[in-house]
Amino acid sequence: MSEAQTDNTSDLMAVRRKKLDDLRERGMDPFRANWDQTHTSKTALEAYESFEKTLPPAESEDAHAPDGPEVSVAGRILTFRLMGKASFVKILDRDGVIQLYVQRDALPEGVYNEDFKKLDLGDIIGVRGPLFRTKTGEVTVRVQNYALVSKALRPLPEKFHGLTDSEQIYRQRYLDLITNQDSRQRFLTRSKILQEIRKYLWGKEFVEVETPSLHAVAGGAAARPFITHFNALDCDFYLRIALELHLKRMLVGGFDRVFELGRVFRNEGISRRHNPEFTMLEVYQAYTDHRGMMTLIHGLLHHICENVLGTYQIERADDGVVIDLSGDWREVEYSQLIKETTGDADWFTRSREEKLAATQKFGIEVNPEAADYEITQDVYEKMIEPKLIQPTFVTRIPKELIPLAKLNASNDGTLDIFELAINGQEIAPAYSEQNDPIIQRQMLEEQVGEERQNLDEDFLVALEHGMPPAGGMGVGIDRLIILLTGAANIRDMILFPALRPEKS
Repeated sequence: MSEAQTDNTSDLMAVRRKKLDDLRERGMDPFRANWDQTHTSKTALEAYESFEKTLPPAESEDAHAPDGPEVSVAGRILTFRLMGKASFVKILDRDGVIQLYVQRDALPEGVYNEDFKKLDLGDIIGVRGPLFRTKTGEVTVRVQNYALVSKALRPLPEKFHGLTDSEQIYRQRYLDLITNQDSRQRFLTRSKILQEIRKYLWGKEFVEVETPSLHAVAGGAAARPFITHFNALDCDFYLRIALELHLKRMLVGGFDRVFELGRVFRNEGISRRHNPEFTMLEVYQAYTDHRGMMTLIHGLLHHICENVLGTYQIERADDGVVIDLSGDWREVEYSQLIKETTGDADWFTRSREEKLAATQKFGIEVNPEAADYEITQDVYEKMIEPKLIQPTFVTRIPKELIPLAKLNASNDGTLDIFELAINGQEIAPAYSEQNDPIIQRQMLEEQVGEERQNLDEDFLVALEHGMPPAGGMGVGIDRLIILLTGAANIRDMILFPALRPEKS
């Protein structure tokens, strides 16, 4: 914010603070405890439209049609148009905007000039009165009674441009939600998507559970955790990096279908596709496998398209490319994609040095100390995944990448797993879950190496009591909603993304 803007804001705040002091000196409460709100902008409109249907056709079209039902609404003042003895005001509530018509003579003597006209943009008011339709056709409240319920001491952003600085949008999301209707709609869509995810899974007899956010061992994913200290136990704990291992304990305990929508935390980078705190959906179903999870995610996304979006075609905001989620989705093996992209049918029999030399020709950066499978994975992540725009199930991932999945029966170098890639990124990995405690221990020990303190012994003990065969799946909710809304940045789908603290 420029120095001139800061000075202007300070001047406006001083004026508003003076109005606040004047109200209090007159014994008025500028911050009421409540307002009896009978309607929102949406339900008020619906009430008037229902009323109009009861009128004879000629009367309903008459400019002097009788007033409709009385409503009590409340919201934040967005526009204020004074016209001598009357004013038109628009207020914003949770459902949208509704217009108010305020006449001087409809209010007690002196109130219009001494109180109402001194309201500011951003003030929150409550009003009562009947509904009518103006000559321009807008359903409006004819105000007979009003009250200031919360005085705004700071001005709103300039009404025609709203917030234009991206950092201010994320730091002061509340202002973005007031001034930017597209932003409001995105977060309402997010809420509806979460609601429909729950409905779909509940309809499939899944049980929603809650598991701990503080873990003694950071397991279930290969990620750097946030570390905190548990004073009562005098030991370090970790904010969870995944939901997986506790949900599998639920399978051991006889909950055959479970899911959790929860926050997870990874102490890693921030980018347009990554935030250190994000929302995960993890789903586990006994007596199925990764194929069952394919059916589940396909049905879930179709359900959201039908019940929230109203379309299977998603247009990307940055370039207009249309992603088609309808019909069946492509399925292809990881090895096939590698061979096609490198143009080398013998890639998997090449030496590590030959693969490193090939990546130099491809122009991709690879750690020269990387293991063989890591080189191949770099090829996949940098050359293949970004081009998987339409929905694609990538199957038979190398076993070194995922220690918690079952080995493929016909090729024990790969896993019974898929990664659903859409819009150039992984949306949902899913496994046939490893339920052999001996193999599971071996795979986890290979993953943690000498860092034995990172081995979740409690999970392995649970597995030794017997876990049924199962399919499991994780879905990054923020990435999914970016996809479904066509947004370009994960920060646009997280209400309050991680930011560096402002300097005082």
